[in-house]
Amino acid sequence: MAEKFQPLSVSKLEDSYDAVIIGSGGTGLSAAIQAHELGLKVAVFEKEEELGGNTNRASSGMNAAETNVQLKHGVIDNVADFYRETYKDGGRLNDKDMLGYFVYHTAPAIDWLADHGIKLDDITVTGGMSKKRTHRPASMAPIGGFLVKSLLDVVAKEDIPVFNDTKVTSLFQDDEGRINGVKINANGLIKAIDAKAVILATGGFGASKEYIERFRPDLKDYKTTNQPGATGDGLKLAENVGAELMQMNLVQVHPTVQQDHPHVYLIGEAVRGEGAILVNAQGKRFINELNTRKIVSNSITALPEHSAYLIFDQGIRDRAKAIEFYDKVGLVVHGDTIEDLAKKLKMDPETLAQTVTTWNEAVESHNDQEFGRTTGMDRGIEKPGFFAIHIAPAIHYTMGGIHITPKTQVLDGNGDVIRGLFAAGEVAGGLHGNNRVGGNSIAETVVFGRQAGQQVTLYVRKQK
Repeated sequence: MAEKFQPLSVSKLEDSYDAVIIGSGGTGLSAAIQAHELGLKVAVFEKEEELGGNTNRASSGMNAAETNVQLKHGVIDNVADFYRETYKDGGRLNDKDMLGYFVYHTAPAIDWLADHGIKLDDITVTGGMSKKRTHRPASMAPIGGFLVKSLLDVVAKEDIPVFNDTKVTSLFQDDEGRINGVKINANGLIKAIDAKAVILATGGFGASKEYIERFRPDLKDYKTTNQPGATGDGLKLAENVGAELMQMNLVQVHPTVQQDHPHVYLIGEAVRGEGAILVNAQGKRFINELNTRKIVSNSITALPEHSAYLIFDQGIRDRAKAIEFYDKVGLVVHGDTIEDLAKKLKMDPETLAQTVTTWNEAVESHNDQEFGRTTGMDRGIEKPGFFAIHIAPAIHYTMGGIHITPKTQVLDGNGDVIRGLFAAGEVAGGLHGNNRVGGNSIAETVVFGRQAGQQVTLYVRKQK
């Protein structure tokens, strides 16, 4: 077992850095590594005790098109298709320039990770995509924890300073409006730190009652899949220096979340991508399970119970390793046969058996006459045992955020760049339109984290 990464003690804080990165998720760590390797003196500040933010909770994978990994798996893909599908799935509300930069930089991001020993050699599919674009480790381990641990290994090797329990409370601006430092509170130690530039990589506001109530009061009673620190701190820091927020009403509800326990568990899209189906309380399918999250969530909410069941077998379980964890924490109902499973779910055994038989025939003929599903049909539900997880929609992701350019520069309300301030990842708005595709958020953290690291380097070099 590798040693757990140790953040630095606040006694190691210096008075100034070329760039301060706020947030230690996939975006912040990618930005820090990239800027450090380009010669900048950087530091990462994380307000929570645990490093990794929401990235830790990601389970499906990292989308990318035209990769060598896809070709090794026999998948022939096209970046233009990736663009078109993401634009359509986002309700055509995506910022086209950001989306263009994103899709063309996903394959290089996969290569960049591999160059750092972080290999994503397996692929699967998520909703709204026509091809297997979702890259994950060969072990099929959930992507989030794997990525955070792997990036922290690089950070440790390169001696990049990371401080936890260190909250940035405000940004400093010089007379010309340039951002030139931060004020931090590290367990009661208040300190001002000079920086030539700041990168906001603070994540979204999916766990902020205040922001949800302000922009989406209709969702205020929904549970959230977000870690408790996802409270939109970066948005406040940015707003206080005149940054513009955009599309803040666009909040994604994830369709498959287990909510019967005090702790809310997201059931990753890979479970459906590997072949699971959704059934209602009567044991009948009601939707193409791999439609966009928005459509699937709405269809579950429209059921009388506002909830549904994921049904899968051992064959699917073998392809989605996260299920072992879901089982360990008691979320999975087991049955020796489909009929046995139905009884445990208080469904009519014949109805569920008929649903599964019809589905298996659809997989066999690759023709889902009922709901037109075309992906996630590599295997039927026929290998004992048989399993179910009870799910319902919950707040998952915030598509809106700080208005940025494709170079991650932060814009004010007039469309002017706030010099010295950069933002990337879920804290920024515009990339996803009104619906984020599964696998695109992890890709965004690496693509735009790297971009922020590069752009901050160009900016700092000019200052010098």
